[in-house]
Amino acid sequence: MARPKLKLTPSDKPWAGQAQVHLPSRGNSAAMELTRRVALSLLLLLIITVVVYVDRAAYRDVYGGGEITFLDALYYATVTMTTTGYGDIVPVAEHARFINIVVITPIRVAFLILVVGTTVEVLANEGRRALLDAQWRKSLRHHTVVIGYGTMGQSAAATLLANGVPPEKIVVIDANPQAVATANRQNLAAFEGDATSRELLHRAELPKAREVIVTVNSDDTTILTVLTVRQLNRTAHVVASVRDSENRPLLRQSGADAVVTSSDAVGRLMGLSSISPHMGAVIEDLLTPSDGLEIAQRMITPEEEGLTPLEITGEKVLAIIRNKTMRRFFDPGAESLQLGDEIVVIRKSATKAHREPAA
Repeated sequence: MARPKLKLTPSDKPWAGQAQVHLPSRGNSAAMELTRRVALSLLLLLIITVVVYVDRAAYRDVYGGGEITFLDALYYATVTMTTTGYGDIVPVAEHARFINIVVITPIRVAFLILVVGTTVEVLANEGRRALLDAQWRKSLRHHTVVIGYGTMGQSAAATLLANGVPPEKIVVIDANPQAVATANRQNLAAFEGDATSRELLHRAELPKAREVIVTVNSDDTTILTVLTVRQLNRTAHVVASVRDSENRPLLRQSGADAVVTSSDAVGRLMGLSSISPHMGAVIEDLLTPSDGLEIAQRMITPEEEGLTPLEITGEKVLAIIRNKTMRRFFDPGAESLQLGDEIVVIRKSATKAHREPAA
């Protein structure tokens, strides 16, 4: 079984062997920072080279003799800035030695600080990342874990965000580093690795999760992932997508609370759009967040107690959830609403409603 790719696994660190979360970045990338420091080092090298070459008459090549060339000046700058100091090219004039003291030596010190600082910062960042990882995991509770961040996973996360779920309450797991980077750009924490790994799921605090959404690419991986998830968390609401409808019973037996057959759903939508373009447009509208109609679930208000589903204004009630049991609006016992009920409704999108003034 493939193991998660571990970014920070030095053998002498206490967090060795543990996959750490990729938190959304707020600063420059490591590549940009390294490029900046290399460019600064080359600039310091160039400054020393120009100073020596301009004043080349004040320097002597003890072994080679002759006039100091630009290559000689670059060579002197290199061995001097790196403190190698072979001693074959030396300043002989007093003013050249003075320039070495007040100009070249500070540059050499600055280069050493740059090199040492880079090394120390790398080590400090490793420790800081491990500390942030521990703090992040300690504070994570009742979150949603999205396993698989392809098209379906991204759509699921977008729907959660559109319905008020905070970004810090969503954790992504995907084996593709590009998917992890995409999640970070959307301000979501993410892990890179195999979703069937118990260690990785523990690192994502899955045992404390409230919901788990599984949208991986193959049905066999989905079934194994759901089995592992259910072993670690008996109470979370698990939603899984499956490509082949014949695997729905297996996923149900594996512990999935809801199973969505992606190919059947797309095919049915295409069929409805072919039979009735308007019917297909309505369903697509319901599935599109923040545009036109939306489907939502909410608690009833005290003012709505005792009303029938048809008496709810501004929304169309589809179902009532009472004592964790769903009752459709036409089922017996759904004639009137009671405090504590939740209702599933179709309503105007909150974003659209905000944009359009009331009539």
